[in-house]
Amino acid sequence: LGSPYQPVIETLGNYPQKRFYNVAKLGGTKYDILPYSIRVFFESSVRNCDGLLVKETDAMNILDWKTKQNNVEVPFCPARVVLQDFTGIPAMVDFAAMREAVRNAGGDPAKVNPACPTDLTVDHSLQIDFSKWPETVLRNQEMEFGRNKERLQFFKWSSKVFKTVSIIPPETGMAHQVNLEYLSRVVFEVKDFLYPDSVVGTDSHTTMVNGLGILGWGVGGIETEAVMLGMPLTLTLPEVVGCELTGTASLLATSIDIVLGITKQLRQADVTGKLVEFFGTGVAQLSVADRTTIANMCPEYGAILSFFPVDNVTLKHLKHTGFDKAKLEVMEAYLKAVKLFRNDESSSTEPEYSQIVQINLSSIVPCVSGPKRSQDRVAVNNMKSDFQACLNEKSGVKGFQIAVEKQNDIVPVQYEGNEYKLSHGCIVIAAVISCTNNCNPSVMLAAGLLAKKAVEAGLVVKPYIRTSLSPGSGMVTHYLSSSGVLPYLNKLGFEVVGYGCSTCVGNTAPLPEAIRNAIKQGDIIACGILSGTKNFEGRLCDCVRANYLASPPLVVAYAIAGTVRIDFETEPLGTGFNGKSVYLRDIWPTRRELHEVEEECVISSMFKELKEKMEKGNKRWNSLEAPLSTLFPWDLKSTYIRCPSFFDKLAKEPAPVQAIENAHVLLYLGDSVTTDHISPAGSIARSSAAAKYLTNRGLTPREFNSYGARRGNDAVMTRGTFANIKLLNKFIGKPAPKTIHFPSGQTLDVFEAAELYQKEGIPVIILAGKKYGLGSSRDWAAKGPFLLGVKAVLAESFEKAHRSQLIGIGIAPLQFLPGENPSTLNLTGKEQFSILFPQELSPRMTLDIKTSTGKVFSTIALFENDVEIALYKYGGSLNFVARRF
Repeated sequence: LGSPYQPVIETLGNYPQKRFYNVAKLGGTKYDILPYSIRVFFESSVRNCDGLLVKETDAMNILDWKTKQNNVEVPFCPARVVLQDFTGIPAMVDFAAMREAVRNAGGDPAKVNPACPTDLTVDHSLQIDFSKWPETVLRNQEMEFGRNKERLQFFKWSSKVFKTVSIIPPETGMAHQVNLEYLSRVVFEVKDFLYPDSVVGTDSHTTMVNGLGILGWGVGGIETEAVMLGMPLTLTLPEVVGCELTGTASLLATSIDIVLGITKQLRQADVTGKLVEFFGTGVAQLSVADRTTIANMCPEYGAILSFFPVDNVTLKHLKHTGFDKAKLEVMEAYLKAVKLFRNDESSSTEPEYSQIVQINLSSIVPCVSGPKRSQDRVAVNNMKSDFQACLNEKSGVKGFQIAVEKQNDIVPVQYEGNEYKLSHGCIVIAAVISCTNNCNPSVMLAAGLLAKKAVEAGLVVKPYIRTSLSPGSGMVTHYLSSSGVLPYLNKLGFEVVGYGCSTCVGNTAPLPEAIRNAIKQGDIIACGILSGTKNFEGRLCDCVRANYLASPPLVVAYAIAGTVRIDFETEPLGTGFNGKSVYLRDIWPTRRELHEVEEECVISSMFKELKEKMEKGNKRWNSLEAPLSTLFPWDLKSTYIRCPSFFDKLAKEPAPVQAIENAHVLLYLGDSVTTDHISPAGSIARSSAAAKYLTNRGLTPREFNSYGARRGNDAVMTRGTFANIKLLNKFIGKPAPKTIHFPSGQTLDVFEAAELYQKEGIPVIILAGKKYGLGSSRDWAAKGPFLLGVKAVLAESFEKAHRSQLIGIGIAPLQFLPGENPSTLNLTGKEQFSILFPQELSPRMTLDIKTSTGKVFSTIALFENDVEIALYKYGGSLNFVARRF
């Protein structure tokens, strides 16, 4: 950096061999008032300043955050990348395809390697085949290894061929948990040079590491690949909301309750697209596990990330997790030297924030959320009356519109020789799953201790309820077992079925046929309850219409009750031994019980065992053979791994931006279309275009696996685009993955219609409402429409990450002018649309669109900066980056 700011490389106090950029000294008084998260951005810009991708002005803009927030674009170079199998495999497939393209263009394919250290965790998605003991973990792992052998061999090839790529073997744990337990450094050290740990990942749960004081968030696979190849992420210098926590939480409130309470208040404060940074006396009361649980939820309230600066609680946690004393001393000294260590007792200058949100923890009560959206929070003591209101309410985001005379209907059903009675509100799926909660020992132990007390009191779970326990890693099983509560969970049906996403992405074992038939015949509003962060209609099971999110102990409690129509204060969970009524208060574990068990059975031993497991791997993975060739030997018969077509037209120079002429509308969608609607992750329906493709290649439905598992095959994923059964296309008028091919008037699967349009040489676009692209960051939600021939998406507004992905693949995101939408413009979607781009594009420029009916209207091209314009001109970031070789 030029005068007057010179980067100061210093040695670290008592550790003269350790060097670092003293950005605190460089930034002076401006640095002292920066939020801690922005200080990490500043350090990165100083360390990576090369005058090209990261410029001196970028660093100065970050230092002037107070006046430049929301006004400038800045680059950020994370220290590392984390991939998980679902979104990691298409990234690695793209790298393999890039090697092919570079070879074909006369370059050296061996040069195609990540410039940024990259870890890929194989365990993330888990298909449950066996859910009853003893056919649980080992059998499910065997099935997973068998059906995913092609993917695993590709991953092992990647680990051998690509430099700086590390593969975390299967049967270890899922991405965000392993990231916390094993991969996180907090402070990076390369050749005795120190700098803050930071990370981006292809999973929305990457934000969990912010609870450890590590700046990190989830991005799409397209942006991640660019980072892996040395390009910085570009983002608007964000506002930072200071969230002050005060008070003390109720003894019955778990960290999940705190998460839901904070989620609601931060949603109301509108923190979308901003950073959240926690401070105040209440922070010290939260363990690191609590903090990571809170940080993990930030995508649900719209923030980029939620940051907890490193403090004494963090250091104590790291000591328990196996960090040696010398490393911790260096870490503490470095963080204090660059003023990244928070000490609430000190009188140092406090950061200034864009705004401050105050949350009193004592106001938070136990809650669940649902029945259709994670943001619809319901206090547990209001659950019974709220569900009754849902039955009465008109069909919509909360209502089911059940006639009054049918609200007390009872459907008898025979199951395993006994008769049971199903009614509205009955629980049929209860799952303690990996997302969010299993990183927090306190809530998992609470579920185990509650199960222990329930079994000892004589309570049971009805056998038709599909119960399961799928932790994020084997550490959860370890501490549940060592604490003595696992056998009691097993007795209630919560047996460990494997490690990874399962029920939450629709991979639960099928409900018993008799139960399914009874639900459908009686038109029963059956319920699923799970300990996750997201709920989408139709994701758990097509006959389960009400889905609730709850803490693990409440999942167990509701499973015992068998219904959500219960008031825990006044009604018993069930009848125990000697006909005694047992209430929730009788079996709910106290905080003191939890802390005693946690300290005794969890912290120290679980991390030691994980590290041993990581070092040893497992027999199946260690014995797996994989090729060593520079180029991957593609198997043309493979239905898992296929060389995609993204680089078929790799160009050395950008082509002129082409007009989109006489485009038909492929889909006319409404508000809040999620990436799960666009590119589902769950099972492959037997009647879908993807199923037809797989059937034609000799596979049976049992061998279909899931869309998530087949993200390395563009043929499957293209056919799976817009294949969600809950997709509501206004051309069709009811939920279905269908559309109309207007030249012929046929109603077809979306893929079949798009295929016809491409054969006819007709471009297609998508019309949509507000918040297009909500949900988890998913690269195939952009890649799939691109391969369907979609040239532009016209929407009232976009989710920011998805907008970036559309540009990164070469699709133009166009936004209607404020107050305008297809309805106000009297668009039917049956018109043809022509969009003329000028040769010189500029950020957020206005474009005119002309329809075949003669109507002309204006839209805003959502290119936020010159980099995005350049990427669009080159046909997306993958082609832009590939040109470097």
